[in-house]
Amino acid sequence: MRPKKHKTTGSNDLFRARLDQIINLKHELVLLAGKIDWDWIDGEIAPLYSENGRPGIETRFMIGLLLLKHIYGLSDEGVCERWVHDPYFQFFTGEEFFRHAFPHE
Repeated sequence: MRPKKHKTTGSNDLFRARLDQIINLKHELVLLAGKIDWDWIDGEIAPLYSENGRPGIETRFMIGLLLLKHIYGLSDEGVCERWVHDPYFQFFTGEEFFRHAFPHE
């Protein structure tokens, strides 16, 4: 089943840190994320999803982790571990707020 579209709030949350407020917006991963057409990738992958079952994981999250894994030469476990404490990894995969735990176990 296709994943639900991620909706950004565009607002502040008193108890959570917005990534775009705590990272350097000129960092290489931020710039790369801005150059990738995530909507096009999502449109290309969407037909591959089944209509049944539980909703899938967001395309940007999956493709983002795969790219980070190859860019930095990390294992599956390594990229997930680094994602937890690297706000640039989280921003690259489409997160809006900093998270202290990996969202998909």
